[in-house]
Amino acid sequence: MGKKKKKVPRKILGVDIGGSGIKGAPVHTKKGILLEERHRIPTPQPATPKAVAETMRQVMEAHGWKKALGCTVPGRVVRGIVQTAANIDDSWIGTDAQKLFSDTCGVPVAVLNDADAAGLAEMTFGAGKGANGTVLLLTFGTGIGSALFTDGHLVPNTEFGHIKFDKRIAEHVAADSIRSKEHLSWERWAKKRVRPVLAMYEFILSPDLIIVGGGVSRPDRWEQFGKFLDTKARIVPAALGNEAGIVGAALAARRMLKG
Repeated sequence: MGKKKKKVPRKILGVDIGGSGIKGAPVHTKKGILLEERHRIPTPQPATPKAVAETMRQVMEAHGWKKALGCTVPGRVVRGIVQTAANIDDSWIGTDAQKLFSDTCGVPVAVLNDADAAGLAEMTFGAGKGANGTVLLLTFGTGIGSALFTDGHLVPNTEFGHIKFDKRIAEHVAADSIRSKEHLSWERWAKKRVRPVLAMYEFILSPDLIIVGGGVSRPDRWEQFGKFLDTKARIVPAALGNEAGIVGAALAARRMLKG
């Protein structure tokens, strides 16, 4: 007789940890939709691991959640341990986030990089659904997050926003925060900043599809700059918007539970 298939719940809580807010909601992991309104709590300052874990527990309690969940971290995560902290508190480096969150919340917690979570959501339910070949998702926000897929399989923790570009790192040239800080028009930002950085990524990766995520993927914003991006690959805006991280976190938890 074959092994009995493990029954995994379809409804799972996803939590997205960001620089300004920690937000979460139960997700229908077969449909990719939020089943309740997101509950958002401002990210504590300083955003130390313990303070963030406690805030995550509050998000969990706000939804009356008492089972396994998934969460994102804005850094490289290897076997549950955070290895980088470009846009979060330095005390995260070396932290076993999976253990900390599980101990604080009292349930098993799947932890993954925030851009990887957004990528999983987009590849499963959004702009990358059904796409084969090499797919690159880039989130433009405070920095540049990245998620890379080959024939639907995630290559985790790519962190392409930290690649050197023109004596700086890519996200210090083309992040959306730089556009705001330097008061660049959408057209100038797209042509002079994003386009050269995309050309570098194309040279390295030869992607078949590029998905642009983050707040800039909103239709009203994409309309203002998307037409100025000139890539060999097909380029499209992300479809799930700010819900992508939450959905991807829940998907990661589902994978963890399936074993």
